[in-house]
Amino acid sequence: MLKISKDIEKQILADKDRLSVHQISKKYNLKPNEVENIIKVTKTVTPKWFYIILFSLPFVFLIILEIFLRVINYGYNYDQWVDVGEGKYELNPNIGRKYFMGGDFNPTTSEDYFDIDKKENSFRVFVLGESSAEGFPYSPMGSFSRYIRRRLELVYPQTQVEVINLGMTAINSYTLLDLLPGVLDQKPDLILIYTGHNEYYGALGVGSVQSVGSSRTLIELTLYLNKFKITQFIRNSIQWVSSLFSSENKKLSGTLMSRIAKDKYILLNSEEYNAGLQQFKENFADILRLIKDKRVPIIISRLVSNLKDQKPFISVNTPGYKTADQVYEEARNDLKNNNYAKADSLFRLAKDLDALRFRAPEEINKIIDKLGKEFQVPTVPVDSLFDSASPGGIVGDNLIVDHLHPNVKGYQLIGAAFYNSMEKLGYLPKFDKAEIPSAKQDSLTRVNFVFSKLDSVMGNYNIILLKYNWPYVNKSSIMSDFQHKDFMDLLQPKNLIDSVAMFKIEGLSWVDAHLLAAKTYLKRDDIENYLKHMNILLYQYPVLKDFNTVLTYYYNQNKIDMNDYTAKRVGIIQLCRGKYDDAIKYLTESYKLNPNDPLILYNLALAYSKKKDFKTALSIINQCLIANSKYPEANNLKRQILNQQ
Repeated sequence: MLKISKDIEKQILADKDRLSVHQISKKYNLKPNEVENIIKVTKTVTPKWFYIILFSLPFVFLIILEIFLRVINYGYNYDQWVDVGEGKYELNPNIGRKYFMGGDFNPTTSEDYFDIDKKENSFRVFVLGESSAEGFPYSPMGSFSRYIRRRLELVYPQTQVEVINLGMTAINSYTLLDLLPGVLDQKPDLILIYTGHNEYYGALGVGSVQSVGSSRTLIELTLYLNKFKITQFIRNSIQWVSSLFSSENKKLSGTLMSRIAKDKYILLNSEEYNAGLQQFKENFADILRLIKDKRVPIIISRLVSNLKDQKPFISVNTPGYKTADQVYEEARNDLKNNNYAKADSLFRLAKDLDALRFRAPEEINKIIDKLGKEFQVPTVPVDSLFDSASPGGIVGDNLIVDHLHPNVKGYQLIGAAFYNSMEKLGYLPKFDKAEIPSAKQDSLTRVNFVFSKLDSVMGNYNIILLKYNWPYVNKSSIMSDFQHKDFMDLLQPKNLIDSVAMFKIEGLSWVDAHLLAAKTYLKRDDIENYLKHMNILLYQYPVLKDFNTVLTYYYNQNKIDMNDYTAKRVGIIQLCRGKYDDAIKYLTESYKLNPNDPLILYNLALAYSKKKDFKTALSIINQCLIANSKYPEANNLKRQILNQQ
């Protein structure tokens, strides 16, 4: 074949679009087939930069889109910590949305504050877990973390106590593992973990509607991608397009329990059952490994659930076993005959045979024990402690309000168990000396536990509604349209606290529930109960610093009407707070306007008696008795004044 120069090849390629092959062959004195071969095999060499740009364009577009979405503040921020002012952090209230990728559910957080810059005298404890760690249904005030915080505050008054509860409803070990690096960055002095009940139906669990499969690599990739705004944008766009083709707008109804269980039936020893155990084992091992690598003290706990008084939710035929219901009835019969050891064993088996896995199987506790020994981590036997505090040694409704959540007494028992382990291991503040003997600490903590009747009733109402839904009752018997009158019929509020608790169930926030109770008591001049609720708000939000700041903060948010703060009420408030000079000032001002008001006279006399000005106090209490001879406590106060003169 004739060798053709590169210059001729270029000229031929330049001519191919305007001349025929015959014309080109004649022009360059070549055969037609030679021209065709040159055109066929000779290609334009594309420069490398072209491919680099072509490959980079999608990534550049994604980066620009991500920056744009962040600039316009699209979607939710998933930073783990948010600055709440006054140099304090709290867990991002929207962090739960990172794990619940469909729907509008976002688990609440305890809103526990801690210093951005840790103080020298600070003792910082993080609590990790699910709804039982959060304190449901009595969160935030009834959790075991609040018991630990209160006990530390009483025993070590010179220490800056920070107990940060990261518990959330319907999460599991995947969430804990994802949150852990951010926790370790905050210089914890101790980490406490109570987890394991939600491995099957919790977010990303093997039986959850939020599952993306059982591959840990895929789940970790999903959690990583969820950090980006683009992921939210794509997911929201898909949901929006899907809604356009949906025949009807489906509204989620029922309790969270009824919505999170995808594969509702998970039989003992089935493939899904074993996958859940493996998931927990691998995640929990990674959690302990990360904490041990950072040399942070840690205490873990076995799990407890309602054995005696919670019958299996779903009883099915399981190969090699009787049904869960049959085993449960055998256990009840043995309990009646005082065969406690056998009954306990059968109750545990009935729980494990329950195909609806809202209670952790016994195998989870075995994994906790095994990993605790492997990583040399102390394990608190909470289940044994609950059994010891229960009739016949089998836990039931005496300490648990539903299938697994403790009552307040139960949460305090868990808190005491963790604290006793902390004391035994030396995991307590090193720079402060305990001011209360160990034997008196528990009883003193329970007496001074910051928890109100309203918190109790709100929690109890939550349980009433929980048990009014699946899986406690058949779905067909649940009212599809639950209105205000239905709440009234079901909850039957009898007093102020009951009514406020009902409003909380219907959507009032925890803060506004306490404010509503406080404002109502204030208008009734029931200052003692008014202050109880205001002090609870102050305990929950220490960033507000003091009572006056609380008033200013909520007044600015239009949640408190300052017109309610008359001189009389302010005087009584200051009296209850021990501010006797201020009390006398405001009550005297009010007395000048209403000299025959027995409420003013009684409290003014009490304020003077507290100042040990018994002569003035006696004169004023006599005026009170003239205005109303039967005024409550007036005669008692007069006797006390006379005895102290």
